[in-house]
Amino acid sequence: MKLSFHGAARSVTGSCHLLEAGGRRILVDCGMIQSGRDTEELNAAAFGFEPRAIDTVLLTHAHLDHCGRLPLLVKRGFRGEIIATDATRDLARLMLLDAAHLQEEDARRRQRRAHGGRDAEAPLYTLLDVFDTLDRFGRRAEYGQAIELAPGLRAGFFDASHILGSTSVLIEVKEVGGLRRVLFSGDLGNAGRPLLAPPSVPAEADLVVMESTYGDRRHRPYAASVEELYEAIAGTLQRGGNVIIPTFALERAQEILFVLRQGIEQSRLPPSLPVFLDSPLAISATEIFRRHPRLYSAAVAQLFADHRDPFGFAGLRFIRESADSIAINRITGGAVIMAGSGMCTGGRVRHHLRHNLWRPEASIVFVGFAGHGTLARQIIDGAHEVDLFGEPVAVRARVHTINGFSAHADQQELIEWRGRIAGVEKTFLVHGEEAVMSILAEKLPGPLEMPRQDQVFIV
Repeated sequence: MKLSFHGAARSVTGSCHLLEAGGRRILVDCGMIQSGRDTEELNAAAFGFEPRAIDTVLLTHAHLDHCGRLPLLVKRGFRGEIIATDATRDLARLMLLDAAHLQEEDARRRQRRAHGGRDAEAPLYTLLDVFDTLDRFGRRAEYGQAIELAPGLRAGFFDASHILGSTSVLIEVKEVGGLRRVLFSGDLGNAGRPLLAPPSVPAEADLVVMESTYGDRRHRPYAASVEELYEAIAGTLQRGGNVIIPTFALERAQEILFVLRQGIEQSRLPPSLPVFLDSPLAISATEIFRRHPRLYSAAVAQLFADHRDPFGFAGLRFIRESADSIAINRITGGAVIMAGSGMCTGGRVRHHLRHNLWRPEASIVFVGFAGHGTLARQIIDGAHEVDLFGEPVAVRARVHTINGFSAHADQQELIEWRGRIAGVEKTFLVHGEEAVMSILAEKLPGPLEMPRQDQVFIV
C-alpha cells in the first residue's frame, strides 16, 4: 500500500490524502487551501497526482477545506465515484455552488479592471463544473455500515461529530498477509457541544491519519461560553445597542441559533428578542440542517420528534434580499444581527460593522476562528480604527471573543480519541501547524509522522 499527502500537510486546510491499495486509488477529501499567502495560486496548482487515475473519492464532510477543490478535480479529468453521507451531499452542493458563484463574480470583476488588452484570470471552476461534480456523487455512506470499493477493499464510516453528516473513514484492505486497516479521522468534533452526539471510533486500526488543529490547547468549557454570550447580549441591550455576530454559515450559525433559542426559553434573553440571520447561505444551510433530524444528539432529536424547531423562535427573521439587509441598518439598538463572513473578509457583516462599530453602546461578538490579517483579527487585537469600504471607521463598540464554540476537538479530546484505538502501528498527524503538531505528538503514543506536502509512504 502507498499513502500520500497532498494537502493539510503541516498546515490546517486543503485536506487531500491518497491511499493506493487493492489495485485502486482512493482519495480522502479534496479541499481548498484557505490560509496563508498565495492561496489562489496554490489552489490552482497541480494536485500531485493524476486526477484521471483516481477511482473513488471518500468525502468526510462539507467544509470547503475538505470539498472545495472537487470541481477542479472533475474539471481536470476525474470520472470516478464520490461517496459521502446524505447530509454531506446536501451541504456540499450548497457550499460548492456558492463557491463557484463567488469565483465567477471575482473573475468578472477582474475582467472589468483588466487594462491594456490583458486577459483577466479565469475562475478556478464554474457553476457548470460544480454541476458536473454533483453528477459524480454515487452511493450514500451510512454510519456503522461498510461499502465495498472493490473486491477485498471496503470503507466504513463513523460519526466524527464535527458538523452535520461528518465522518471518520476506515478503509479495510485484504492482503496476502491479512487485513490492513487505515483510519482517516476527518475533522473531529468538540464533544461538549449540544447539537451532535460525541464522536465514535473503531476499536482497531493499523494506521491512523489524524487531525491536529487544536493539538496544543484546551477549549473553554462550553457552558461558560454560552453564559458569556448571554451576558454580552444582555449588557448590550441594557445600553441600547445592537449585537453584531460575524457568523460562519455552516454549523456555527445553526449552533448560535440553538443557543439563542435556549436562552429565550430559559428566560435568560427577552422572549421577543429580534434576531436577524442576514446570510442567504446560512439560511439555506439551516434548512438543510432541518432535513436530517436523526443525525443529532438524543435531546435535539427529541425536539424534532415533538415538532419543535431547534433553530427557530418568535423573534427570528431570515434575511435573503439585499434590500431587507440594508433596512436592518435603520435599527440603532436592541437587535442581534448575525451575518457573514465569520472573519469579516466580505459579505453583509461589513455593512453592519460600518453602522455599529463606532457606537459605544453596541457589541461585536466573535464566536469563531479569525485568521491573521483578517478584519476580524484586527478588531480582536484591539485596533482603534479599521478600514471599511475605503473609509476609516472608529472601533468604539465593545468587543467580545468567545472561544468555547469551536467545532474541533481540543488537545485532551484528541488524545482520548486516539487512545480508544487499539493495534496502531503508526499515526500520521495532519491538519495542523507544525508547532501545534509537535506539541500534540509529545502526548501521543508513537511512532508518529508529520508528513510534508506530496510525501509518499510505503505502508
